[in-house]
Amino acid sequence: MTSEINVVPATAEDYKEVMSISGGIYKGTDYLPYRYHAWLKDPRRRMFLAKCDGKVVGFESFLLVDGGVTAVVEGLRVAPWMRGRGVAGIIQKFCIDTLRSDHPEVTTVSLTRAENPPPSMLKKYSIINCKAVISVHLPSDQFEEGLKLLESQVDNSERSINHSVLGPSEVLKLFEGTKLEEELLPGGRLVQGWLPLTTHRVNLELLLERKIIWLYSHPCDTGDYLAASSDNTTSDTSRCHPTQEHSAITASTLTSSDSTSTTQSHHFSAPPLSSSPRFLSLGTPPYPVPFSKGAHRLDIDMFGNDPACAKIHVLKQLKMGIQTLPAGGDIICFMFAEESLRAVLNDLCKGLTPFILFREQMLLDMKI
Repeated sequence: MTSEINVVPATAEDYKEVMSISGGIYKGTDYLPYRYHAWLKDPRRRMFLAKCDGKVVGFESFLLVDGGVTAVVEGLRVAPWMRGRGVAGIIQKFCIDTLRSDHPEVTTVSLTRAENPPPSMLKKYSIINCKAVISVHLPSDQFEEGLKLLESQVDNSERSINHSVLGPSEVLKLFEGTKLEEELLPGGRLVQGWLPLTTHRVNLELLLERKIIWLYSHPCDTGDYLAASSDNTTSDTSRCHPTQEHSAITASTLTSSDSTSTTQSHHFSAPPLSSSPRFLSLGTPPYPVPFSKGAHRLDIDMFGNDPACAKIHVLKQLKMGIQTLPAGGDIICFMFAEESLRAVLNDLCKGLTPFILFREQMLLDMKI
């Protein structure tokens, strides 16, 4: 390499140049155009540019989580004309060196990536978990037909599975005093929109800031359980009856702009474990992506192994996502689930337009 690579902090003024090196990334479903400016305002995150001859040729960021002891690296990209010339290694090394010098309390670096990590990465990182990725493209003029197709794949017994949209205080208490994390989260991680997090309270609060839809299925075998959601996405009734307190907690609660809602109290106690299936899904509010005019991305991250729950959660999350779209908006939906559910989800989505990008989502850790 003939020119020197310098790494500097990213600024708002660099946005257009960063986007100029990002064209075509993830086949037009890149999240960075939507999140760049919000990331800059987040005190937990630092963003860096690699520059060569004064031009941006690379980007990387890290986010401090787990109360500051873990860093998640996100957003790596290199300008097409500079790939294969060591830029990624330079900016990644800079991030690690910065963590060691400026944040010595950080002991672990986490990241997610698609399949087939290079051998050089596996010498440094350990694979914590791997999930199946299934993705489809649903144009706005096919919503009604697509939802009917999904409905036809769900039978009456699956339709009766209870499901609850969790309110903020319920999310914060979900993993307290139970073995739910052990049961649902291989490697002990929630991965939402490719962001891997433990169930540390500060991480749950971070996810609440994103206005994610938390949909939870649980046994109805005691008097101390979550009530079913009155999300009005279908006319189906659940086997659990909503309590007076919980009946007011709907998808609209979580998608409101009131960031103070995390302080509300609904006196939720996480239900005890039983042999009945438990299942959790996190649905990202659809956000615009460069794929085409009006295109929006929806990520549905699923936790659990029950096929019937997986089907009903995809249907419910997709319905709620569509409700929030602007008129004429399309959806590119990414579903992330345990490998054992790949065939079930592929069957569920038969007849929809596949959006082939990744087959696997890998979670990796490195100690520093």
